[in-house]
Amino acid sequence: MQIAKKENLRPETSYTTPLISLTFLFFMWGFITCMNDILIPHLKELFVLNYLEAMLVQFCFFSAYFIGSLIYFLISYFKGDPINKIGYKNGLLLGLIISALGCLMFYPAATMSVYGLFLAAFFILGLGFTLLQISANPYVSLLGKESTASGRLNLVQAFNSFGTTIAPILGGYLIFHFFASNGHLSAQATKMPYLIFAGIFLLLTLFIYKVKLPDFKNEDSEMDGLGALRFPQLKGGIFAIFFYVGAEVTIGSFMISFLEHGDVMGLKETVAKNYLSLYWGGAMIGRFLGAISMNDVLRNGKKMLYMVLVCVGLFGLLYAIVDLNFEQMQWFIIFIVINLVGFSIGKSTPALMLSVFASISIVLLLVTVFTGGALAMWCLLGIGLFNSIMWSNIFTLSIFGLGEYKSQGSSLLVMAILGGAVIPLVQGSIADAVGIQYSFLLPAVCYVYVAWFGLFCLKKFKAVSLEKSVRGGH
Repeated sequence: MQIAKKENLRPETSYTTPLISLTFLFFMWGFITCMNDILIPHLKELFVLNYLEAMLVQFCFFSAYFIGSLIYFLISYFKGDPINKIGYKNGLLLGLIISALGCLMFYPAATMSVYGLFLAAFFILGLGFTLLQISANPYVSLLGKESTASGRLNLVQAFNSFGTTIAPILGGYLIFHFFASNGHLSAQATKMPYLIFAGIFLLLTLFIYKVKLPDFKNEDSEMDGLGALRFPQLKGGIFAIFFYVGAEVTIGSFMISFLEHGDVMGLKETVAKNYLSLYWGGAMIGRFLGAISMNDVLRNGKKMLYMVLVCVGLFGLLYAIVDLNFEQMQWFIIFIVINLVGFSIGKSTPALMLSVFASISIVLLLVTVFTGGALAMWCLLGIGLFNSIMWSNIFTLSIFGLGEYKSQGSSLLVMAILGGAVIPLVQGSIADAVGIQYSFLLPAVCYVYVAWFGLFCLKKFKAVSLEKSVRGGH
């Protein structure tokens, strides 16, 4: 089995420029993905929708990941892997252009004020993000040693989370205030923000086209049988991505409605969006901590010191950008401390950390469902901290050892982002039937599978390491 070649690269090649480029890309798609959470209650009120109908936003956006990835997988199966043929850079450029087209679609949707056109715009945007996900995630894993891939992916995902953190604040301001029609609810408010986003994507396309990026290709694109599906860690990872993304997206999608609910906090939407920033901000904090935790150069003492300093700095950043006072945010510190304890228990092992964080998320959701008031709110918000490392760890564990099947395996994992379309839709139906609070039992079930997958990989890769040690005579 051939490993994808790093063409014309010496061992000392610097990956700083491509990592910086990808970091900004991850930031942008995080920002725009979280804009969905802002637009859902906006469109729900504007078009007088129930929960199920409002969740069609996430269904169209995330089902595009499934359809786009399925098309990619079928092409790779019958014709050879497209990314192996055109290279990761061209894959990124094509994804950026489609994403820009999706953003431009919001202009006619807003002009005609038609919900169906908004859904079409979300679908096209999702197709662009699909190609970006297929190209960018394995590309990051190739920019260095495979053993530290989780750390690198956590780092760029941290900036993705920074985008999701400021989106409720900046995006909410643009739609509900700056571009609002004299303070009235209107579809027109989405016109200019998404035109701006389209312009940024086009500028980023030009930048990546001009900048010199290492091009990883596999010259032998022949793939026999089911290819990537022969690897058990990938098959398990597909379902882990499905349930993790579904849980994370549905919690974010229902967050504002949950906080507005009278039995919980009864907050106004303008206040609730600030708490939504803490949910995504927690993911940002956790991903920066994950990048430090899985660094194989730092000693444990220095790791913990840096992690504490990062927590202090990022909490200060959240305090500065979120329109909440310290008294309103102080509970969040407790969950940051619990997150640090979780990293300590995880011992910088991606599989163990994944299982520990999923288990904590289950407990927090059960408290959310069976209590009320501030405790329920903060337990739900705190889950963002524990979602943090899940994508990166699931992704790198799933493609570990796939060799030339990495991009094909990546397309299957991105296909599993369908969970972000299905789970919110199912939870919307449950919320309509039994109430929004009890509907959060669904993501708790999702995390049960994620916890199991972490344990599966822990046992599998321990066995592989032991076998290698025996063969090596150690």
